[in-house]
Amino acid sequence: MILCSNPLAQYRSRKSEIDEAIAGVMEKGRYILGEETKAFEEEFASYIGVNYGIGVGSGTEALHIALTALGVGPGDEVITVSHTAVATVAAVELTGARPVLVDIEKDYYTIDPEKISSAITSRTKAIIPVHIYGQPADLDPILTIAREKGIKVIEDCAQAHGARYKGKRVGSFGDAGCFSFYPTKNLGAIGDGGMVVSNDRKLAEKIRLLREYGWAERYVSYFSGWNSRLDEIQAAILRVKLKYLDQDNQRRAEIARLYGEQLAGLPIRLPVVRSDVLHVFHLYVVGTQQRNKLLQYLKSKGVGVLIHYPVPVHQQPAYKDRLIEQSSLPETEKAAKEVVSLPMYPELTNHDLDVVCTAIKAYFEENP
Repeated sequence: MILCSNPLAQYRSRKSEIDEAIAGVMEKGRYILGEETKAFEEEFASYIGVNYGIGVGSGTEALHIALTALGVGPGDEVITVSHTAVATVAAVELTGARPVLVDIEKDYYTIDPEKISSAITSRTKAIIPVHIYGQPADLDPILTIAREKGIKVIEDCAQAHGARYKGKRVGSFGDAGCFSFYPTKNLGAIGDGGMVVSNDRKLAEKIRLLREYGWAERYVSYFSGWNSRLDEIQAAILRVKLKYLDQDNQRRAEIARLYGEQLAGLPIRLPVVRSDVLHVFHLYVVGTQQRNKLLQYLKSKGVGVLIHYPVPVHQQPAYKDRLIEQSSLPETEKAAKEVVSLPMYPELTNHDLDVVCTAIKAYFEENP
């Protein structure tokens, strides 16, 4: 079976270094918010090109805490997309604010800047552009709108570690950038983890307090907060993997190039890369009106494929009967019916890629 993603292969490729890092943490005896977390926060912030990084328990909590630190709460509205992991919308709701969902751009699957202005009301407090699949959203017009209206921007970078927009890494543009280190991510831990990055010192200080009960000193809460901490073992593992992130992203780009060459000319929609960006291909997503049949065929041939995402958030059981502001979302709904994610991870061999492409070609030969 060729897996769609393979965290075990990533571990095995760096096994000796990761095992040594874990053993080092175990021997030190400090397992929460110690020197490994502090070092990783500094190294990752430097990598992104910002001044501050605050490790938290997950990507969802990164968004939740960033929104809260920026003053988003009950009665406020946050503009984002329905074509995303549910985590994006869940984080908004954790603050008590209302998610306002707008449509995506057809070619890139990211938030359509032209849909934002009409969704803004007097209650709009923030915009969350999602850099989905490793493709940066079109940030310039989003930031222009936000500055004109006095609205905060929180970048959801959970799928875009190392991606660049016009030369700068995503996460460095908005008031805050939020990352997940879930095991399948471009930079993945062996467990949950997340980080908020920012250039705003006061905001970073508030986020640092919010992640641990509002403590400025131990056991003394200056305001209410949560328990959302990146542990030492995950930080140590991530420090090892961060050294190889650019190299791994280059391999992802090479795999994407090979897919593009082999699948060209078939009746499927290949990824379109926005000009002047570095797409880091967290996922390699194609589109076809025969999606469900293709998916079943590939699985029968031992090719692991997934759908990111099969049901838009606004159509999911937990949300569809709820009062969530939304405009017409035709591109979102079309994508949900057509997208399929092919195997994509740095350790994917060229041979396995050939097997995937041969199976796709065979399907379309049988189903012209």
